[in-house]
Amino acid sequence: MRRRLPPVVPHRLRGRRPVVTAARSSRRCFLGIAAGVGAVVGGGRLLIGAPSGPDVMDGTDRRVVAYGDHPSQVADLVVPAGAGPHPVLVLVHGGFWRADFDRTLMDPLAVDAVGRGCAVWNIEYRRVGEPGGGWPTTFADVGAAVDHLATLADEHHLDLARVVAAGHSAGGHLALWSATRPGLPDDAPGAGPVVVVAAAVSQAGVADLRASEASGLGGGAAAALLGGSPTAVPDRYELASPIERLPVGVPTLCVHGEADPIVPIAQSEAWVAAARAAGDEADLVSFPGGHFEVLDPAHESWQAVVAFL
Repeated sequence: MRRRLPPVVPHRLRGRRPVVTAARSSRRCFLGIAAGVGAVVGGGRLLIGAPSGPDVMDGTDRRVVAYGDHPSQVADLVVPAGAGPHPVLVLVHGGFWRADFDRTLMDPLAVDAVGRGCAVWNIEYRRVGEPGGGWPTTFADVGAAVDHLATLADEHHLDLARVVAAGHSAGGHLALWSATRPGLPDDAPGAGPVVVVAAAVSQAGVADLRASEASGLGGGAAAALLGGSPTAVPDRYELASPIERLPVGVPTLCVHGEADPIVPIAQSEAWVAAARAAGDEADLVSFPGGHFEVLDPAHESWQAVVAFL
């Protein structure tokens, strides 16, 4: 039976609109987005707005960019039309950190975000099952990919003050982890960020690697990622598990299906409870579904992400 944590009041999606609790409604507007997608306030501090039309990729600048020498150290940069400076959405795909999956999983969300006027940085990284994947390089790659935006900012008119990381499943873990980078010790992979994310979104993500391993998620995927169990390599779990790096100091949003059979919603519930207890702004939007609906830009869960941004 799924455990419901008392400090968390999940926002349940009914139809096409999330029911917002008082805790949500009292939050300050993030990056100048008023309630109602596309409303621009605060001098145009807009991350994401309404879609521009059916041919949302027309007029965009799309390219594959290497941020390192390994074949998996690449990302798709998609920049919308216009002079900018453009806010940036970093997309991180899932697949239990394994090489069986790649960044094309996030393509539909990338198309939608670009159509709303947001630059997209859809990253690849070394995964378990390919040379160099796992600890510490998976984390070093994600950090290097985010930091590479500083190299691209001038040419592509990117606004480094408005960079948000969003990821699905294992990518949700890495998106949350990217928000913890400023607090990492100097010798940890991903420490000393050049680009600091302004917020993070976890879509059916893994927030607690110890709990993930204890419950056997992905057939021991967390242990495969970190090269051992929490007992064998406890320091790695301390550095790599987002829930152990709180507070992060930036707003976070979790969206999660109540019947998710792959990553249970308890992962997101635990994150939101712990983040709030640590003084962070954190919210949970739940919906009556499973694990993969969040990858559909037409689904209500993505609309909740758009509203957050």
